[in-house]
Amino acid sequence: MLCVIYRSTKRDQTYLYVEKKDDFSRVPEELLKGFGVPQFAMMLNLANREKLAAADIAKVRQSLEDQGYYLQVPPPAESLLNIHLSDTSK
Repeated sequence: MLCVIYRSTKRDQTYLYVEKKDDFSRVPEELLKGFGVPQFAMMLNLANREKLAAADIAKVRQSLEDQGYYLQVPPPAESLLNIHLSDTSK
């Protein structure tokens, strides 16, 4: 299974995976508006991989089959106050 990965021009560390290069026909229009102009990042063969660096490969494969795309967003920022409070309470 091949997939093509695009970088967002509007959102840092946000990537869109699609099945075919430059084919965004199955991606919702509203998602594309918020994503910005997709910038080609790379093409991967998911069949030859067991894992991805920042995404669950099983979720990526399933999403590509079901929806035709997968949106990878950065993890939420950790609250430094919460980290500090948990460290000081020990």
